[in-house]
Formats: sequence, structure tokens, C-alpha cells
Amino acid sequence: MYLHLGEDTAVRADGIIGIFDIENTSVSKHTKEFLAAAGKSGQVKNVSYDMPKSFIVCSEKGVKTVYISPISAATLKKRGKAGFPSARY
Repeated sequence: MYLHLGEDTAVRADGIIGIFDIENTSVSKHTKEFLAAAGKSGQVKNVSYDMPKSFIVCSEKGVKTVYISPISAATLKKRGKAGFPSARY
């Protein structure tokens, strides 16, 4: 199953490590450092130029990617549960 992150971007749901609310988590020093390091190494992909509401950390074939999405973490979580009713989120 794939999870649509906005615009023309979808990722394999089984490759998602975490979905995070950007407003609540970006106040943490550790999150800021993580996002800065991912940006420096070219691992960040903006899904849209709209206001970011979440970031999604994925790993596929050992390559980590951080997607910045205009879709809220709560909406992405609901979409994931719809596709995987027994999954834990």
C-alpha cells in the first residue's frame, strides 16, 4: 500500500519510519538538528510549496528520506489506518 503525501508524491507505507507534526516537534533541539543534518545531506524532499504541516521519515532500500508535507500528521495517520486497520500508530 502507498500513502499519498501531497501533490504527486506517494510512498510505500511499509517504508515509513515515522510521521511527525512539524509545529509540535520542531521546537525540540534534537528535531531541529535532525532536520538540519538531513537537509545538508540532501535527504529532504519538499512535497509542495504550501505551508508545511508534517514531515515523514522513510527508509527504502537503506536510503532514508525526509518528506515535508502540507498534509497534517493526523490526516496522514487516518489515511494509514484506513489502509492498515490493524496497524499500530
